[in-house]
Amino acid sequence: MSEPLVVVGNGMAAARLVDELAKVALGRFAIAVIGDEPRLAYNRVLLSSVLAGETGSHEIELKPAAWWRDRGVTLKYGCIATEIDIGRRELKIANEESIVFSRLVLATGSAPLRLNVPGADLAGVHTFRDSRDVDLLLTLAVQKKRVVVVGGGLLGLEAAYGLARAGASVTLLHLMDRLMERQLDAPAAELLKSLVERKGVTVILNANTARIHGETRVEGVELTDGRRIDADAAIFAAGIRPNVALAKDAGIPVNRGIVVDDHMQTGAPDIFALGECSEHRGICYGLVEPAYEQARVLARHLAGGAAAYGGSVVATNLKVSGVSVFSAGDFMGAQGSETIVLNDIRHGTYKKLVISDGRLSGAVLVGDVGDALWYLELIRNREPIARIRKDMMFGRFFAIRPEAA
Repeated sequence: MSEPLVVVGNGMAAARLVDELAKVALGRFAIAVIGDEPRLAYNRVLLSSVLAGETGSHEIELKPAAWWRDRGVTLKYGCIATEIDIGRRELKIANEESIVFSRLVLATGSAPLRLNVPGADLAGVHTFRDSRDVDLLLTLAVQKKRVVVVGGGLLGLEAAYGLARAGASVTLLHLMDRLMERQLDAPAAELLKSLVERKGVTVILNANTARIHGETRVEGVELTDGRRIDADAAIFAAGIRPNVALAKDAGIPVNRGIVVDDHMQTGAPDIFALGECSEHRGICYGLVEPAYEQARVLARHLAGGAAAYGGSVVATNLKVSGVSVFSAGDFMGAQGSETIVLNDIRHGTYKKLVISDGRLSGAVLVGDVGDALWYLELIRNREPIARIRKDMMFGRFFAIRPEAA
């Protein structure tokens, strides 16, 4: 008889786990997936494309309903898990009976941060995190509203681009001196800023939000230096916080995220966590690829294999505000490393390769990211690059052509 395996969360991490389990342990578990969003799992990375009108909402679904059904998965979406009873091995769901589990996987993701500033509770203040947010923001764009987006990381840039494409007048505020400071160095961030501004978004850096103005709804955003930007709406996109409440209330150890070991095991027996809600060796990964790597390991562990997760080489490979961006590894360059840089502002292209001990250790690409996965492979495999060093900046084709051998 199949063991009852319950997955809390119906996002990208959960979908990948089910996919991996189908490959290595099909039929071993009776899987139930519980999610609070009222729809099938979808590609969250493409939400800005939906907002921009480039992709339909239904087109970003990861798998059709038949795919889940064919794998014997029971889907319960639009449901909120309220409590884990570790002793009874039961998960309680709002307005429903408890679900018994043999193994429980927490893939609860994360929630957007809301700045603690005066006016943050006014009507017209929103976040950008899921498909329900997209519907609200589309209404603003259609009405040609003036929108201030707070946060110049990935989420903020995606919200700003989508809103501008959809017809809103958008100003993007960022606290730091450059956009996407966790993924880009200064020259790459400056190029990205210029490319984003070409798309109709006003970008203000070193912008510290002091308050949201308005009587009953948003009328403007004031900065700590006294500047005020008139606005009809404000979007908070200044970071995320792992959803750990369900685990914490059950007595499962949490720090910033739900603490897991190399098997994605939490501090409670037969309860696991993966994706944005988990914390492995002190790190909470807010990107999709680490979640997929964790899902692969967890599936093999649940199937009785010897897989273990040792952490991820963090890489970003996305289209940000319509601009292709990639970064991986030690892209800032540790002491003793060397860098090779190509900066073509006119054509919107920037490439930086970081070399340490004769190996590629980091890379940043803006505009032309055609060889991103090849660079990532070199970084992860720590292959010596002496033979291809003089050609590798120009891409895989030139670096591995016969005469370069």
